[in-house]
Amino acid sequence: MRIINTVVVALGIVCAAGGPAAAQPAASRGAATAPSAPAQTQGTPPGMVLEGAAGWAGFGDEGIIHHTLIGAAWRGYVTRRISLGPELQFMAGPGSDRDLILTGNVMVDLLARTADRPRPTTPYVVLGGGLFRHSNRFPAGTFTSTEGAFTVGVGLRAWVNERVYVATDARLGWEPHLRVAALVGVALK
Repeated sequence: MRIINTVVVALGIVCAAGGPAAAQPAASRGAATAPSAPAQTQGTPPGMVLEGAAGWAGFGDEGIIHHTLIGAAWRGYVTRRISLGPELQFMAGPGSDRDLILTGNVMVDLLARTADRPRPTTPYVVLGGGLFRHSNRFPAGTFTSTEGAFTVGVGLRAWVNERVYVATDARLGWEPHLRVAALVGVALK
């Protein structure tokens, strides 16, 4: 339970300290000219995105060990197509089998926004690294281990409107597992 409290506090600090990245316009030199309107042809990504996920994860052992997955993520766009941020996943397996994964993720949208609007559907890839914590209760006591983790996968995001989307993705990760999840995201402007 102590690790969950630590992770929640760490995510709170990251979210409180983080903010959207923004470029500053270059100062004009030379003759005075009328200010021009900001260019909207390249599209402006949302500053931050909050996501919730629910799905299934299967860990390879002598067979597949099925887990229910819930998760949350925060991402901030650093370019029109690249966003960074933490993700926390909790997985419940059979009996007392529990897993907690905290990663820092890089997400790359394969199609850029157009004219300040998201495309109706956007495929993406995700890559992350962080910590994996496993615990299981046995008659002799509770076994807990913590080690490094990574995740890599692909997904497809469909925008409901300019601020809300639904998505699905599939990822491989370490400890060896396959994750398939449905996501709901909200773009904060």
